[in-house]
Amino acid sequence: MAMSAGGNDGGVMSEINVTPLVDVMLVLLIIFMITAPLLNHKIKVAVPDANPKAAKQKVVKPIDLAIKEDGTMYWNDRQVSHALLVANLKQVASQNPQPELQIRAYKSLKVGDIKDVLKAAKASGMVHIAFITTGKH
Repeated sequence: MAMSAGGNDGGVMSEINVTPLVDVMLVLLIIFMITAPLLNHKIKVAVPDANPKAAKQKVVKPIDLAIKEDGTMYWNDRQVSHALLVANLKQVASQNPQPELQIRAYKSLKVGDIKDVLKAAKASGMVHIAFITTGKH
């Protein structure tokens, strides 16, 4: 509260000091005057619609690659050799959109046992590779 400097009885002033309020309002006015012209975008960009139904994506069936305990491989339930696997991977990797390669390996196989398959998939350009497991212990 402000005190009077002199005068009648030296009591407390009951008037509101508006100087800080005016200072804050002037600062806000200056800020808005500076930022208002910046709200107009000079470069026009065509932005996509937010409607998910508008963007129709092609649904691609994933590829099932089963590897049995003895090392035999099955491409969508058809037995394939390693050379045919590499050829199929190269052909599928060139598709747009690229399907997902889902590998189902026998549970006693280790990652090192299917390293050749992973190397072939990477070399052919496969991006989406998944391992299929069960929830049973």
